Amino acid sequence: MEGIADYEFVRSLGAGNHGEFFLAKRPGRLPVDAEYVAVKVVGGTGQEAFRRATRELKAFAAVRSPFLVTLYDAGQQAGVFYYSMEYLPDGSLARPSEPPSREVAVRAIACAARAAQALHDAGIVHRDITPGNVLLAGEGGKLSDLGLSQVLTPGATVTGMGGIGSVEFTDPALLQGDKPTAAGDVWSLGATLHWSVTGTGLYGELPTHDTLLTLRKVYSTPPMVNPDLDPEVAEVVHACIGDLAKRPTAANLADRLQAMVP
Repeated sequence: MEGIADYEFVRSLGAGNHGEFFLAKRPGRLPVDAEYVAVKVVGGTGQEAFRRATRELKAFAAVRSPFLVTLYDAGQQAGVFYYSMEYLPDGSLARPSEPPSREVAVRAIACAARAAQALHDAGIVHRDITPGNVLLAGEGGKLSDLGLSQVLTPGATVTGMGGIGSVEFTDPALLQGDKPTAAGDVWSLGATLHWSVTGTGLYGELPTHDTLLTLRKVYSTPPMVNPDLDPEVAEVVHACIGDLAKRPTAANLADRLQAMVP
């Protein structure tokens, strides 16, 4: 794809939930002081794609947080929906422009936790917090991709999930069909913290080339915190993935993480 509407694509930034992100030159009409923007092209066409795009845009519209990527523009061309947002050249925890230090990674996750709290305060759960959705921004970070976001509705259950690579960052309760909760996002933040600091997931090496084998391992293996993890960080991870009723809020988690790297 060379572009969409008046956005000229430079290169792909990778796949997200139900779509692909592109680096694009900023159209002259956008009153933004930036040479480039990131554009998400929502996958599919028709009513399903419309619902996906609407869900994401409603979530962005409902929340104002300096720790959530800034939305610039949205539209549709030939039945394909897209939206543009700020481009952060440092990349994400999963695909950084250069490997972040432990301190930078912890600060970025603290910022993502604050963005998650802003979503929770608006009655929205993100449902797909992963290293790929925590973007690096100088000494901090921002949370991205609201493609799976869902309003906290009593009795609601998950009707979709991210790619297979997201499974290890998803609260097992959600995989088993429980309703999405703010605590599920906290579990994901803890799993993201563990991966970012240790380089390994809570389930060890996963056979992501095979969806069935990956799901089987996640379902049959309890998450394990790396025994070599710094005790201070390990305590936070345990709190995030532990008993649902005892998990910290996203705001509490952000405070604890920020205290580690003042």
